[in-house]
Amino acid sequence: MKLRRPRSLNGLILVGFGFVALPLLIAVLWALFSLDRVAEQSELLVSVGISAAENNRRLEQQLSELERVARQYQVLQNPDSLQLMSQDLDSLEALLKDMTPLLEQAAAVGLAASVRDGARSIITTLSDTSLDEETLAATIAEFSPLRQRVAELTGVLTAFVDSELGELQDTARNAQRYSAWQVAALVPATLILVAIFTLLVARPIRQIDEAIGQLGESGFSKPIEIKGPTDLERLGRQLEWLRVRLLELAQEKNKFLRHMSHELKTPLANIREGTELLLDGSVGDLDGSQREVTNILRVNGMKLQQLIENLLSFSAWQTKSEVLTLTDFALRAQIISIAKSQRLALQAADIQLKLEVDDIIVNADQDKIRTVLDNLLSNAIKFTPRGGLITVRASCMPRSFVLEFGDTGPGIPDEESPRIFDAFFQGRREQGGQVGGTGIGLSVVLECIQAHDGSVELIDSDEFPGAHFRIHIPQARDVAQQKMAANA
Repeated sequence: MKLRRPRSLNGLILVGFGFVALPLLIAVLWALFSLDRVAEQSELLVSVGISAAENNRRLEQQLSELERVARQYQVLQNPDSLQLMSQDLDSLEALLKDMTPLLEQAAAVGLAASVRDGARSIITTLSDTSLDEETLAATIAEFSPLRQRVAELTGVLTAFVDSELGELQDTARNAQRYSAWQVAALVPATLILVAIFTLLVARPIRQIDEAIGQLGESGFSKPIEIKGPTDLERLGRQLEWLRVRLLELAQEKNKFLRHMSHELKTPLANIREGTELLLDGSVGDLDGSQREVTNILRVNGMKLQQLIENLLSFSAWQTKSEVLTLTDFALRAQIISIAKSQRLALQAADIQLKLEVDDIIVNADQDKIRTVLDNLLSNAIKFTPRGGLITVRASCMPRSFVLEFGDTGPGIPDEESPRIFDAFFQGRREQGGQVGGTGIGLSVVLECIQAHDGSVELIDSDEFPGAHFRIHIPQARDVAQQKMAANA
């Protein structure tokens, strides 16, 4: 029966993973078994080593204590010392009895017995109260060879532990060697499997890579066609749709930029020059209200010039907009500042501005949030009819803050709503104001919000007859911390 090759990329990956994973799984299970065995032996050896070291220390200490009491008895001839020596001898014999399992493994039972018998012989001799000074001194001198036997016993136990350690190292090396042979056997088989599955997907992957490189270099003229697994073919069709869409956007952008530079920069320069002449008093002194209005014209003229420069280097501006400078600032004060800068436009169109803004502190890029507020308010003023109402809301949620803009304008047609955030897209409905828009305001809003990992959406609600935008921007702090900052 002929085996069927999977057509999808997921199928190829699963089959390849199965072929590669099975021998690896067997090798891993064997390695785990070997490691478990080595770990068990290691635990046992550690226990034996610790026990041997501790018993050796206690044995030497007990013998030193016994010798010390014996020498005190030699000097003082105190009967209490005989009782202490008897107790120390009992402790020494109990310790040697506890060491019996370890002594049997190390084949040191006889040496331990000689230590016990030697200590017992010394204490038995010293218990005779009729000993003369010469015999007593000779008996005390027998502690020296007894210490040597204890040192020899310590050496035997240490050598036994070292021998066990050597066997454990041999076992570990054998397991390592066997694992290395397993790996060596698996490498050729794995390479063959990798080569097979690479040949199946390499060509379409290379085509996709070339297509993405082509799009990255603004090469939108060459059609994209991918042949291979069904998943990759579907991805190729999506890349082709993206190429066509990018080509349309590039054409629209280039057309706009060709006309905008000449048509906007020259009249704007004249406006700014006239504003500076007014402020300098070249055409007469201005009173307070006139100077205030002229200052507003000057500030907005500079702002418009900056916007034009941003449009002329749109790609560079997009890259720059992804860099955030996060600070804590009062959102209500920012919204009020934007409203004041748009006061003349609101008065000229007889539009009421309703602010429902909580007094909260937010953590965001203040310049980008100001750009968002300014663009959304300007957009609402353009499309709100004379005598209309614009509502701005701001509130705090547990992990974000929310901005809402609603107006009483004609709203956005359903067929245009999917594209309102596209750069340079302009709807068919007539805008208000004396200067037409460029179609970039909402795209700038989207980029600023996405730079904060936030979201902006067009809400279809009955509350506002016109457009209703809602923005969510995440916050790292909770509500309590924000309220504490706001009340500080």
